[in-house]
Amino acid sequence: MVTEITEGVKVTVATEYQAEYSSPVQDHFVFTYKIVIENCSEYTVQLLRRHWHIHDSNGVIREVEGEGVIGLQPVLEPGEVHEYVSGCNLKTSMGKMYGTYLMERIVDGKQFRVRIPEFTMTAAFRLN
Repeated sequence: MVTEITEGVKVTVATEYQAEYSSPVQDHFVFTYKIVIENCSEYTVQLLRRHWHIHDSNGVIREVEGEGVIGLQPVLEPGEVHEYVSGCNLKTSMGKMYGTYLMERIVDGKQFRVRIPEFTMTAAFRLN
């Protein structure tokens, strides 16, 4: 589990290899990641967009950008938490992701980027 705080917004990530959905012989590895976003600031904020950098161990880099997270643009009052689970497919048994969320303070419309800490994805059989 990794955590990072940017402008009072705390992002924590935990990953899990999904062996039942993966097929190593076909170079198909599925991972899920749980993200917890906690508003530790004194302002109400809204998550507007996400921007991901996805790396596999073959050196392939993909970028994914879009509105919200899993179809939502959550508004977080001070002290509130938003959690979600999403997934990633890789062609290798190891990889990493990191990125940013574009957030907006409701009180004044100030937009800022919140860092999503770099996290690794490793197939369980690689850990033995």
